[in-house]
Amino acid sequence: MMMRVEYSYFYCLFFWATFMSTAQEHPNLILTQKGVNEIRSHLGKVPFFDRHLSTVKAEVDAEIAAGVEVPFPKDVSGGYTHQQHKKNFFILQKAGALYQILEQVHYAAYVKEVLMAYAKMYKNLPLHPETRSYARGKLFWQCLNDANWLVYVSQAYDCIYDYLSKKERTYLEKELFRPFADFLSVGNPKFFNRINNHSTWGNAAVGMMGLVMNDEELIQRALYGLKNITIDPNSKDNDGGLIKEKGEKEGFLANIDAPFSPDGYYTEAPYYQRYAMYPFLLFSTGLENARPELKVFEYKNGVLLNAVNSLINLTDIDGEFFPLNDAQKGMSYYSRELVAAIDIAYHYGDKNPQLLSIAEYQGAVTLDDAGFEVAKAIEEGLAKPFKRKSIEFTDGPQGDEGGITVLHNGKDQKGLCLVSKYTAQGNSHGHYDKLSFMLNFKGEEVIQDYGAARFVNISQKSGGSQSGVYLDENFSFAKLTIAHNTLSVDEEVHFGRDYRVASKNHAEKYFSKLSNDGQQIISAKDHKAYPGVGMHRTLVMLQDHRLYQPLIIDLFRVESLSSHQYDLPYHYFGQLMSTNFDFQKEKNLSPLGGDNGYEHLWKLAEGKSKGGTDQFTWLYNDNFITLSMANKENDAIIFTQMGASDPNFNLRSDPSVIIRRKNTGTTLFANVIEIHGTYSTVTEAPIQSKSMIKEVSIIQDSAAYTAIRIDFIKGDPVHVILANKDNNKKTNHILNIENTPFKWKGPYFINN
Repeated sequence: MMMRVEYSYFYCLFFWATFMSTAQEHPNLILTQKGVNEIRSHLGKVPFFDRHLSTVKAEVDAEIAAGVEVPFPKDVSGGYTHQQHKKNFFILQKAGALYQILEQVHYAAYVKEVLMAYAKMYKNLPLHPETRSYARGKLFWQCLNDANWLVYVSQAYDCIYDYLSKKERTYLEKELFRPFADFLSVGNPKFFNRINNHSTWGNAAVGMMGLVMNDEELIQRALYGLKNITIDPNSKDNDGGLIKEKGEKEGFLANIDAPFSPDGYYTEAPYYQRYAMYPFLLFSTGLENARPELKVFEYKNGVLLNAVNSLINLTDIDGEFFPLNDAQKGMSYYSRELVAAIDIAYHYGDKNPQLLSIAEYQGAVTLDDAGFEVAKAIEEGLAKPFKRKSIEFTDGPQGDEGGITVLHNGKDQKGLCLVSKYTAQGNSHGHYDKLSFMLNFKGEEVIQDYGAARFVNISQKSGGSQSGVYLDENFSFAKLTIAHNTLSVDEEVHFGRDYRVASKNHAEKYFSKLSNDGQQIISAKDHKAYPGVGMHRTLVMLQDHRLYQPLIIDLFRVESLSSHQYDLPYHYFGQLMSTNFDFQKEKNLSPLGGDNGYEHLWKLAEGKSKGGTDQFTWLYNDNFITLSMANKENDAIIFTQMGASDPNFNLRSDPSVIIRRKNTGTTLFANVIEIHGTYSTVTEAPIQSKSMIKEVSIIQDSAAYTAIRIDFIKGDPVHVILANKDNNKKTNHILNIENTPFKWKGPYFINN
């Protein structure tokens, strides 16, 4: 009902806007005439802006000197023609901005010359010769990249609009821009009329060019999608996307409604949120400037500006996004998309001074109204340090499809950071990893998520493209359950690896506590990943005065009436130092299994638990880390390494340790991760290289309650008790354990 009200509101405004005067000034898309005048009047007075302006000027001047190159398209990403057309749209956008800011005509002349070359070529271009995309482009091998081109070029056209004669504008719009917009939309409904980051780019491209051309049909098409177009969600060439029911909306506004939760979390996770934020925010900026009466930044309670905050909070201390779902590790807020996002969020948002510190780290701003305001505010000393804090984000358009919890170690910005994932599937870029987690320390992964098996724009690895083409190992390993730090049952993948089933299900938060009192908890459940198997995982970040860093307590409870094989992996980084259990190394390496990702794990060694506490210590980045496991007799502890069944060496050779429990129904895995010491390669002196934990014991586990005890070498034990069925914060509990009554209120008890 709410969605209908919002759409009705926007339609009414647009019908009203149609009757307004068609006269408009340029630029009015991302740069405005008011903003240009402000920038010009301050040239030489805002060093942060001037430095970046100088850098961009040198880059564009070099390209102009090199001459115009508009080659006939033939290559995929990484190839010459692809890279040249990509470079062209970046340079055109920058040259247009330079023309407005510096008032130097040769920049406009260059943009005109390049656009005329494209116009001469475009209408006779066939589809790109590379056939591997579900929606082939013309300049590029996929429509997605063509949409990138139009998003950037629309800004350049806006900047030189008044430089061109009416005859020249008519020619460009007839021969290039309108055919280009029609090709992306009515010519490719599979690309344009979906809920997916691809479609967001397409919607924004068509809409932004519509704003520059004052073409109401293109604007309406961009905002609300193509009418009377049916996309078969079962089509093999549909490239995923959100599975939509009959009657659901399409277009730019639908792409805001569906993938974003009210908190601003984007269901495909931060890597793709970063990529999609550019078209989301640029088109919205254009609407805000050209059609301010629409108040697009207030749509869905201002979710787009909130989304920038969510993105920044989903980075580590180095600004790198947590590698959830199909993510390439190392992508960060230093990307060009986030430079624009930070500037726009500050300019159109609540002037959060912490965003200015991110802009300072980035060392760049956009050459427009928003970028100038950010640069000016930095020079005025308004920036404040960005402080990461424990935070939660819901998933799903209504915020009721699970979520993400990030736990930080109190005020220590360089301390432990735990990310718990209990989200919806995440569209076609989602992974089968319900109740997984990752752990960072000082910005480095201690317990890792693999991310995606992909090499973007590296032709040696299948031309790993900007989107759509992943290595085979992404689907045979990286997406699958065993590649993540969560439970695999009977060596099967969550939801049977069925995307349509997975997309209709999500995990649920049971309870959480985010505080600075030394006890932080996230507890979540899933009952759909495996038929007849319930999973309940509770992760605790617990500070204790005896310890170098907080403990991570991992309680993974499984309920089933049938017997299964359970595998709980920890994908760690580092070098094994010691174990307190015996193991046998494999003399002849073979894969751990034959399918579902197991075929990509070399089995290196295996130990058998005698019951009690098994410990495994490793060294990584000069820190000693111990995993203490409350195992059952005959549990297997398997050491593996990625890279089996991988003829082209596409996978990294990362290590893992897997706890395997066979022939078991309901059970509890109780494990503790402890960072307890350091090693100096300069002094060659280890400090506290051995664990402070003596024993981890399961002292009760029933449908109602789970209780463990952690005994230290020195001092009193810590008890952790969970109420498994009642998460009411006001419920009083009493439980007798080991002849001692424990009383507490709420879903958990910790006595440290």
